[in-house]
Amino acid sequence: MPAAPVLSGPQYLREGLRLVLSPGLRLFVLLPLAINLILFVSMISFAVQQFSGWVDTFMPSLPNWLSFLQYILWPLFVVLVLLMVFFTFTLLANIIAAPFNGFLAEKVEVVARGEDHFPPFSWAELAAMVPRTMGREMRKLAYFLPRAIGLLILSFIPVVNLVAAPLWLLFGVWMMAVQYIDYPADNNKMSWQDMLAWLREKRWQSLSFGGITYAALLVPGLNILMMPAAVAGATLFWVRERGEQALGSRKNIV
Repeated sequence: MPAAPVLSGPQYLREGLRLVLSPGLRLFVLLPLAINLILFVSMISFAVQQFSGWVDTFMPSLPNWLSFLQYILWPLFVVLVLLMVFFTFTLLANIIAAPFNGFLAEKVEVVARGEDHFPPFSWAELAAMVPRTMGREMRKLAYFLPRAIGLLILSFIPVVNLVAAPLWLLFGVWMMAVQYIDYPADNNKMSWQDMLAWLREKRWQSLSFGGITYAALLVPGLNILMMPAAVAGATLFWVRERGEQALGSRKNIV
């Protein structure tokens, strides 16, 4: 199967959305959608109440003669707070939905390949996936937190914090690729370090997918549906970019 073009992220996400809306996969989407919807409403309600205070906290203190710069800097720090809220919601939602996302990635891979090397669905199998998928989510968290804390510290340093929002954006794009492509990689028993190395080899394809996913997930309401679409799109990314190499690896472990 030939690899897709380098900037193929929108194609993968569009096809992933179409797949998760199909009757055969809809069942595996509804429960995590309901859970994430409750989480989303709760977080947005909290963020609306605290938003102004958070922006004021991150805004640097300026002398009176530079007060006019506040009107220029305020939008930048609004974006910074929005990015941080988005990161928190995405992180929590993916931890909660991890077993469902892993199972969804299996089913999408079956559709993409036309071959089923995975066990049939059962609630026992889904429950058995919980320790493995949660362990993998904790590994993602261990990768994410030191970098996020570094960016957060940077956000409090006057002048230097002007680059915090662009760096958050770039880091967020990369994390979207890591977050969602890890599901099919984990299902195919690829180690965390090998998965990161493979994504670096496919750097532009990864950033293309991560960028369009990041943009879609920033849209309130739409982001609830785009999460399973991102899982499906990432699985298509995996199948097409790995090609016969991934199929051969899968046959070796079953």
